[in-house]
Amino acid sequence: MDLSKFIRNIEHFPKDGVHFKDITPLLADSAAMADGLTQLMALVGDEKIDKVAAIESRGFFFGTLLAQNLNAGFVPIRKPGKLPYKTLKEPYQLEYGIDALEIHEDAILKGERVLLHDDVLATGGTMKAACKLIESLGGEIVQCNFLLELEFLNGIQKLKNRPVKSLLKY
Repeated sequence: MDLSKFIRNIEHFPKDGVHFKDITPLLADSAAMADGLTQLMALVGDEKIDKVAAIESRGFFFGTLLAQNLNAGFVPIRKPGKLPYKTLKEPYQLEYGIDALEIHEDAILKGERVLLHDDVLATGGTMKAACKLIESLGGEIVQCNFLLELEFLNGIQKLKNRPVKSLLKY
């Protein structure tokens, strides 16, 4: 199935000059969502995965489904102050300031093989911060996995030496 038919373009969102790729039409169509999961699973192949980590909030949609289908645990990576237990924090640069991500300090054990998922790879700052969190806990990132990648933003450059796979590329 051609999943690109289910990606809606929103001009000037969340601010002027940005062309937002909206995945909600894909999520609203059960056949497209099922096929999206099948295609994401194919990107993983036969890799052994202990944990699937996903970035809030749109990464959670397929992240939990991937974890269930891979018989792996699920680890949420969230904005500061959203996780209830002791956390590690990693700041990252935005085009308009600084933000941060957090992970529970006991979410990943040393040596665990982690699939890191998010909906979109754009500038790569968020994913780079998530990689640092996982690696600081001793996790091995098997793959950075995306529904879609905005190639013109070169986010993949921030993920050097890490396997990156995306279903759709723009």
